[in-house]
Amino acid sequence: MISERVKGALVIRTAVSAEAEVIADLHARARSTYYPDGLPQADFDWVEAWRGSIERPDGHVLCAVEQGRIAGIASFRTPDGAPAETVKLFQFHVDPGHWRSGIGTALHAACVEEWRADGKRAAVLDVHVDNRRAQAFYTRQGWVPDPGNPPAEGDHHLFLRYAVGGE
Repeated sequence: MISERVKGALVIRTAVSAEAEVIADLHARARSTYYPDGLPQADFDWVEAWRGSIERPDGHVLCAVEQGRIAGIASFRTPDGAPAETVKLFQFHVDPGHWRSGIGTALHAACVEEWRADGKRAAVLDVHVDNRRAQAFYTRQGWVPDPGNPPAEGDHHLFLRYAVGGE
C-alpha cells in the first residue's frame, strides 16, 4: 500500500481517522458545486462515514496534501460481490480552490499505482450526470462508459470503467 508519495510540494498518503472531519468538509465543498438544489443527505453523518471508510480494513482512503492541508481525497475498495480483480472508486474529490492545479491528476495516478500493486485489472465508478467537470476529468484519465452497466431510465449517475493494466 502507498504510505506516502511525494510530488514536488504535493504529498499523497493514506488518510488517518483523525482527519475525517477535514475530509468530510472537503467532500461537502466539492459536491456542492454540482448539486444545484443543495446536497442530498444533508443530515447524513459524513464525518462518521469517512471515519468508517478510513478504518475499513479492506478499503483505502488516500489524501493529497499540499502545504500541510488536505486538497484532495480518494476512497476505493473492491465492492461487495464483485470479482477480486475489480476495484470501485467510491469517492474522488479535489477542493474546488485547487481545481486545475494537477492535484486530481496526481491523486488519480496514485490510485492507479495502488490498484496495480494490489493486482486489480479493472476499476469502476459512478459519476453524477450533472457533474460535467468530473466526467471530463475521468475521460482525460482514460475512463470510458461501462458497457456492462448502462444507466437506467431516470438514473442520475453514469457508470464508467477503467482498464487498470491499460488494456
